[in-house]
Amino acid sequence: MEKIRKFKGLEAPESSQPQDLNKLQMQSGNLYRSLAVIANRSNQISIDLKQELNSKLEEFAVTSEVLEEIVENREQIEISKYYEKLSHPTILALEEFKRDELFYREREESSEASHDEQGEQ
Repeated sequence: MEKIRKFKGLEAPESSQPQDLNKLQMQSGNLYRSLAVIANRSNQISIDLKQELNSKLEEFAVTSEVLEEIVENREQIEISKYYEKLSHPTILALEEFKRDELFYREREESSEASHDEQGEQ
């Protein structure tokens, strides 16, 4: 629930908005690098939210395999609706990036790749 509170407090828009690509480019020096960082963070947020939702919904899992006894649980519905109201993970990641709340670093090239390049020259 702690992660959800953090995302709920971002005050991110519920739908996508036009973005100034020059501002995104300035933050990392490269537009594509910025978009890659946002995409990776979006995947992380999505996985975290999915795991948290699944753990909460496991409490309501029916152990019997009788399909005739489907019981509507208000609390389960409220939890699902709460998650549905959250902004999309990409929008949340974009907001974190714009607020400079993300830490990222470039991968170092492996020594094999640099060795191959030196051998070809």
